[in-house]
Amino acid sequence: MEGERKFDGHTIVSSRLIDDRNTSSIRTDGEAVVLAQLGYKQEFRREFSMVEVFCFALSTIGILPSIASVLTFSIPNGGPYTLVWGWAVCMPFLMIMAVTLAELGSAAPTSGGLYYWTFKYASPRWRQLLSWIVGYCNTMALVAAIASVDWSCAIQIFAAVSIALDLTFTPTTRQTFGLFVALLLCHGLAASLASRVIARLQWVYICVNVFLSLAVIIALPTATPIEVKNSAGYAFGGVVNISGWPNGFAFILSFLAPLWTISGFDASVHISEEVSNARTAVPFAMVSSSAVACLIGWGINIALAFCMGSDLQAVMSSPIGQPLATIFFNSFGKRGTLAIWSLVIFAQVIAGANAVIISSRQTFAFARDGAFPFSSYLYHMHPRLHIPVRCVWACAFIALILALLALGGTAASSAIFSIGIAAQYTAYIIPISSKLFGGEKWIPGPFSLGRWSRPAGIVSIIWMVFSITIFTFPATPDPSSTTMNWMIVVLSAWILLCLVYYYFPVYGGIHWFVGPKANVDIVNAAAGEDIGNLGDEKDHT
Repeated sequence: MEGERKFDGHTIVSSRLIDDRNTSSIRTDGEAVVLAQLGYKQEFRREFSMVEVFCFALSTIGILPSIASVLTFSIPNGGPYTLVWGWAVCMPFLMIMAVTLAELGSAAPTSGGLYYWTFKYASPRWRQLLSWIVGYCNTMALVAAIASVDWSCAIQIFAAVSIALDLTFTPTTRQTFGLFVALLLCHGLAASLASRVIARLQWVYICVNVFLSLAVIIALPTATPIEVKNSAGYAFGGVVNISGWPNGFAFILSFLAPLWTISGFDASVHISEEVSNARTAVPFAMVSSSAVACLIGWGINIALAFCMGSDLQAVMSSPIGQPLATIFFNSFGKRGTLAIWSLVIFAQVIAGANAVIISSRQTFAFARDGAFPFSSYLYHMHPRLHIPVRCVWACAFIALILALLALGGTAASSAIFSIGIAAQYTAYIIPISSKLFGGEKWIPGPFSLGRWSRPAGIVSIIWMVFSITIFTFPATPDPSSTTMNWMIVVLSAWILLCLVYYYFPVYGGIHWFVGPKANVDIVNAAAGEDIGNLGDEKDHT
């Protein structure tokens, strides 16, 4: 038969890609064949090159705007010492996480990523439940990231307005929310562009991010007046603890800054069905973007330690409302700060658009496997753009709902936004644990850690459990109801809700969720049998 190729005793039929879900025809090029082995037909267009997926991953991290959002963790918990050495301590563990997840991404590069890996490697007794939990935690984390990034962006824009108006303007919560909604609409439109356009835009995005980061590392020390410039002894060894916690524990809490900044390791995985040579390009992007972000971020922190002055209480309490903008204002003045801060805002806008893209791909994959309410509606590919437009706007809408809680006060908004990292780490821990302890055969992809795979996985799990633990602590040792960290309550409630939905009588997921479902027909060459559901044929992949 024309166009046949054989895999594990099966024949994949057809030599072309047809996007109609009612047909089993798929392309027989290498990428579609690899995806078919994972159980799915090629529905996205593979427009991202290896370099472009790296640019996408690095732009999603948004090094400088992310640091701008997390200085409130570093400065109060030790000042320059934690800026420099807290980041340095976290870097090797973050890289171990990156290579561990990259190994899984190389073995099975699919938009579902984490929940797919969980089902593939977990014990057959638990894989459906664990895959369900991972899918929902991953989706929640990614949507919460949209809300967090766009809310931070709104705050940063109003910081620029405050500087422009000589610190006479202070935005209200409702004004911030209104700007958040406008940003969310813009990001929904940006994420609704064709994959080819999104891929080409990554070149612009990476140039902005790298230029901005290097400009700060080089220009900030040059422009900083001598009266606010710190000595090397102070920058590398000065401890200024204004958090109220003991110095040792405050240093540990400063880890929150690099953990927030270097996150979203799975960004490139969720667009893997749009990437050429995904089994190599995806792990390359995961590892290289994390390494570059770690090194550039550390360089920025060192520059800040030299140039932020010694009155850190004044930096934290400035009417500008953003510690990084305050440091820039003291060094560059009004005009220089507005110029560089506008680029910070632009980089944050980029990160927000990419966050919507990532969450929409995860939502599409989970809907493709029938795990969501209204999955039949969400699982839809735009016939001309070849992107899941419905999922884009569904994610934007849920992010809007989450942001509504910010109107109730900072405690509620902080809990929702901080759940992003804790839920994401939970979604990382389970597939890594499944690979190590699930008992299923591990077949690595082109990127493999070899004999170091197991030790790296164990270190990653321990580090993430430790990280989730410190995410539960409040900023000060004597918190009020408004400053208390409610993250653990929100995360526990979300997991409980997932379990209730799964075990709900008659309508719960336990009655119909069967894990990843094949949507291509791989026909047995001899018997002509359909492989059906991946849950029924664990050796299919």
